[in-house]
Amino acid sequence: MTKAELIDSVASSAGVSKADAERTIGAFFDLVVASAKQGDKITWPGFGSFSTTERAARTGRNPQTGEAVEIAASTALRFSPSATVKSALNPNRKK
Repeated sequence: MTKAELIDSVASSAGVSKADAERTIGAFFDLVVASAKQGDKITWPGFGSFSTTERAARTGRNPQTGEAVEIAASTALRFSPSATVKSALNPNRKK
């Protein structure tokens, strides 16, 4: 789904204008990023949670030359789906 398709779907589902839907979705993602930068965990019950994880510095390989390359440490955003979402995506899975 593209950004435009998401905005169209949210606007029609919520009964608001596309501009309002785009501002609301944009504000949500801005708040998720801002909270994650502060190290906070963002939880939406019944959907999942966003948190950060630290990736340690490591040595990689350049696939063309085979030369060792240092990869710097970084922070990544992680999403963990709730049990409700997992069961909706996997209805035939045994518990």
